[in-house]
Amino acid sequence: MELHKLKAHELKDLIDKKEIKVEEVTKAHLDRIEEIDDNLGAFLYVAKEEALKKAKELDKKLENGEKLKGLGGIPIGIKDNISVRGMQNTCASKMLEGYISPYDAHVIEKLKANDAIIIGKLNMDEFAMGSSTENSAYKKTKNPWDFERVPGGSSGGSAVCVSASEAPLSLGTETGGSVRQPASLCGVVGLKPTYGRVSRYGAVAFNSAYCRTR
Repeated sequence: MELHKLKAHELKDLIDKKEIKVEEVTKAHLDRIEEIDDNLGAFLYVAKEEALKKAKELDKKLENGEKLKGLGGIPIGIKDNISVRGMQNTCASKMLEGYISPYDAHVIEKLKANDAIIIGKLNMDEFAMGSSTENSAYKKTKNPWDFERVPGGSSGGSAVCVSASEAPLSLGTETGGSVRQPASLCGVVGLKPTYGRVSRYGAVAFNSAYCRTR
C-alpha cells in the first residue's frame, strides 16, 4: 500500500482501526519528500525529527487505548509565514534567515490540539508578494504536473506539497487568491475561509499598513 497516495480521511480511518501506525504514515511522507522535493522545491524546512517524535507519541496513545483527535496522525505542511514554535519562519526571505519562532500561531495551536503531525515549512513568494512562487529568496517551486510551468502563489509550496503527495494537507495564507490560485494551477482544492473566521495571530502580515478613503 502506497500510504502517501491516500487522502487524509482514508489515512485517519486506517489509523483509528489500528491497521497502520502513525509512524508508518509519517515515514511514508518523509520518504516521498526526500525522493522528489529536490526537483520540486516545495519545502524550505523538513521537520523530520519533530514529526517522527510526535508520531511515536501518538502511536503510544493508541497502544494505551486512547483515541486520537480529529487530525490524529495526519501529516500537514505549513507555509513559511505561519509561526510554529521551534521552527523557522522566514517568509521565504533572507531578512528572516535563521529566525526561529518562539510561539505557535493560532491555527498551529488548533492543529496540535487535534493531534496533527507538522511535517515542515513550505516555500512561498517572499513575504507573500507574488503569484508564482518564483519570488522566494531561496528557490523556485515548480508545478509537479509540468516543470516548465509555475505552480502559482504566493502559497505555491502549499499547493505543490499536496499535489505531489508529499502531505495530504497543507496550510497557506491568502489576501486575494494566494491559496485558491495555486490550488487551481496544481489541481487540488484550496479553501479560503470567510475573513475573520480564523484568527490571524501568528501569521506574518502581508502589509501592516492600510489606507483610508473618503
